[in-house]
Amino acid sequence: EKFSKKLGAITEAQEVSRNSFIFYPPAASFAGLQTSTDVRKEFERSGESLEAALSRNAQAPRNKAHEVDEASAALLNSRRAFRSQALDYVLEIKVVESKKKTEIILAMLSLMEAQAQFFHKGHESLKELESYRKSLNEEQTQLVLDAAREKRDTEQRHSAVKKKDVSYDDSLMGYCTEPANGIAMEGYLYKRASNAFKTWNRRWFSIQKNQLVYQKKFKEQPTVVVEDLRLCTVKPCPDHERRFCFEVVSPSKSCLLQADSDRLQQDWISAVQLSIASAFQDRREDSHSPVSFYFMSGSLWCALEEVQGIPGNGFCCDCGESGPDWASINLGITLCITCSGIHRSLGVHFSKVRSLTLDSWEPELIKLMCELGNTAINRIYEARIDEMTIKKPHPSSPRQDKESWIRSKYVEKKFIQKLPETGRAVPLRRSSARRNRSSTQHPVTMRPPIKPKPNRMLEAAEHSDEEDDLSSLHPGALLYRSAALQHFPVMADAIAHGADVNWVNAAEASSTPLIQAATANSLAACEFLLQNGANVNQVDVNGRGPLHHATILGHTGLVCLFLKRGADYNAKDKTQKDPISIAVESANADIVTLLRIAKMNKEMREMDGAFGQSGDDTYHDIFRDFSHMASNNPEKLKRRSADIKTP
Repeated sequence: EKFSKKLGAITEAQEVSRNSFIFYPPAASFAGLQTSTDVRKEFERSGESLEAALSRNAQAPRNKAHEVDEASAALLNSRRAFRSQALDYVLEIKVVESKKKTEIILAMLSLMEAQAQFFHKGHESLKELESYRKSLNEEQTQLVLDAAREKRDTEQRHSAVKKKDVSYDDSLMGYCTEPANGIAMEGYLYKRASNAFKTWNRRWFSIQKNQLVYQKKFKEQPTVVVEDLRLCTVKPCPDHERRFCFEVVSPSKSCLLQADSDRLQQDWISAVQLSIASAFQDRREDSHSPVSFYFMSGSLWCALEEVQGIPGNGFCCDCGESGPDWASINLGITLCITCSGIHRSLGVHFSKVRSLTLDSWEPELIKLMCELGNTAINRIYEARIDEMTIKKPHPSSPRQDKESWIRSKYVEKKFIQKLPETGRAVPLRRSSARRNRSSTQHPVTMRPPIKPKPNRMLEAAEHSDEEDDLSSLHPGALLYRSAALQHFPVMADAIAHGADVNWVNAAEASSTPLIQAATANSLAACEFLLQNGANVNQVDVNGRGPLHHATILGHTGLVCLFLKRGADYNAKDKTQKDPISIAVESANADIVTLLRIAKMNKEMREMDGAFGQSGDDTYHDIFRDFSHMASNNPEKLKRRSADIKTP
């Protein structure tokens, strides 16, 4: 009976203990999860705020600076709040996870202790669990220590991340030349729909398997935008109302996309271009490929063949890799695909990168590339590497070494000959600047000799004994003088030493280097100055810009070039004459035609409005024909005698 009562009491106590373990600990656990729920809701709300801020930032019109500033500030605050809430949410999850582990083991220990006390007469039967109980106790202690250490580290990282600059979004993957998962680059972009409303939708884009695809949701099947990147091209859209837009154009359609910032726009454009180049690189051995033949025919093949034919251009200007098929058009050099990507990252104010096989090449640009070349430019930008005992990277050097070299060479300009110098430049005859190019640039030339222009032969006759010592000139004056002499290596040297391409010579009617090149009728010199930022509308003391001078002198090819580069055909000089009236008075039919077609094309575009085409086909055809004649057959454009007098 005593045993029965005792057993009943034990059973009753056991039942009470069992119920407490079933109901009370879970209830306490659920009560502690309220904080986690609140943190999760705050995280979701901050994510929605970031999405709204991104949308407002993307929709901010380019011409309303205050709205752009407000949208940018709101985006910055939303991004900072989102990252802070994300870190708080991660920290809360880690705390909950650590509590789960420790509380489970702690509950087991409590149960064991209760069982040990409950079965005080069964101590011998539970004695074998004593060592196990001790090991669990040690594990629980270690877990508590690990959780405390992890919490401390997470809080430190949290504090460090809050101090980081969040003015840009670093969530985008960089371009990967050999992706393990097949994705070269991915990230969010806005895509303009093809419907009547032209709505913009944010989608996850990726470059994979030589295709451009996007997804609306993570697990859905990707939608292919471009089937084969080799058949498309990419270009920025600076004239579009929305900022950071670029267009991917294929033979069958075009896709207008928008990035979140200028940096991301440049990254995406570079990634698409590098993917196109990589696709062609993979198929280079297949010389009979119809697609390769299509892209390597016509003007593109001529550009590649002619530019690479310049001595020194058969190897990358910076690392020496053979067969470069990229170029920097404002520097006049050829580059391999790796160095071209590094040049592109420097920005267009340092280097304008273009593909010799993928991009279109105007004849005047090919003419410019053939006037410079790797040999001439390296003599300028690598003038001191021998005395500095610096090792130049080779084709197999790591990308980091190449990038460091290129930045030191073109951005910091560590290797150029420092000014002032003595005796570095040879006194040049004004009439011999073009002839001396072959000896100053490279000893052997594979290009046919260039016929001297009539006005230059007259100048040679008049100034056969006149010499200009260029060695002591200021960089701006050096550029000014060499532009008149059409001496391209000296022009490049002046720009390397910081010459202002819009330098004004007050002693010569406020003329500029571009006006000097226009007066000399040098198409390549004008192109070189324009590629390096020359102002096509800057006027002299008489109110005449380069277009006025080219029109007065009857230089039809230069008129065509300046109009393509945005010259103002309505600008009037101090005599209230615009280029059209000057051309009409001079009876120069070609120039009158070019000026009137340019004016008519602009008027048609303004009438068509924002959704009109980029221009009339007739306009493009005529200007293309004149560009080819100016570069390849300049004698066909001669409409004026050499003794035209300035009005």
